[in-house]
Amino acid sequence: MIDSHCHLAGEEFEADLPDVIARAKQAGVTAAIVILAAQDEAEIGRWERVRGLWPEARAAVGVHPHQAGEFASDPAGAARLLESRLDSIPSVCAVGEIGLDYHYDFSPRDVQQAVFRAQLCVARDRQLPVVIHTREAEADTLDIIGESGRETSGVFHCFSGDMAAAARALATGYYLSIPGIVSFPKAGELREAVRTTPLDRLLIETDSPYLAPVPYRGKRNEPAYVARVGEAVAEAWAITPAELSAAVTANTRRLFRF
Repeated sequence: MIDSHCHLAGEEFEADLPDVIARAKQAGVTAAIVILAAQDEAEIGRWERVRGLWPEARAAVGVHPHQAGEFASDPAGAARLLESRLDSIPSVCAVGEIGLDYHYDFSPRDVQQAVFRAQLCVARDRQLPVVIHTREAEADTLDIIGESGRETSGVFHCFSGDMAAAARALATGYYLSIPGIVSFPKAGELREAVRTTPLDRLLIETDSPYLAPVPYRGKRNEPAYVARVGEAVAEAWAITPAELSAAVTANTRRLFRF
C-alpha cells in the first residue's frame, strides 16, 4: 500500500528516519507521497535524505494556506516560487498541499484564495495533480476548483466529512484521502461517507506526524500506521485489508502517475 500524504521530511523524523522507513516497509508500505512546504529550505533539504533512503517515495510541493500571507502583496509570487521548486526538486509528482483554511485564518481569506488560484494554474499548466487542504472553507474551495472545470485532477487530503460533503467533493472528479480519524470511535459519519464513496476514488494516508490512528492515538504518527488506516477503511467497506490495499494502491498510482 501507499501512504498518500505524510510529512516525512519534517524535523520530527530527523533523528530516527531510517527506522521509520524500515518500519513502514515492514508493514507493507511500498511508497509514500511526502509533502514539502515550498518556502521551507530545511524541509526541502531533508527530502534528499528521505529520497536516498526510500527511492520509491515521491514528493508534492506547494504553498500551504497558512503561509499564503507571505504573498499578500504579490500572490503570483507563490506561483513563481512553486515553478522554481518544481524545476529543482527531484521526484515531485504533485502540487500541494494547497487550498484554504478558514479555521485558523493565519492568512487573510482573499489572499488565501488568490494564492490557491495561482497554484492551481501552475498545476494545470504542468498537468500535475493537486493535493487539497480545506478546513471550514468547503464552498470557496469547491468554487475555485470548479473554475478550472475538469482541467485539474487531485485529492482532498485528510477528508473527514459526512456523506453529503463526500458527494460534493467527489463531484469535482477528485479523490478522497482518508486519514486515521476513520478509526476513531466517534467517527461514524466518516465511516458512512467511506462506505458510499466508490472504491476507485479512495486513497489512504497518515498525515504523519499528526492524527495517529487507534491504537496509536496520542503518539507520533508515521507511515507504517497507514496499514491500520487501511484496516479501518476495509472494515467500513466490508472487504479484506488485502483487497483494500490493492485498490488504494492502484488509485494512488493512477492519480500521481508513478
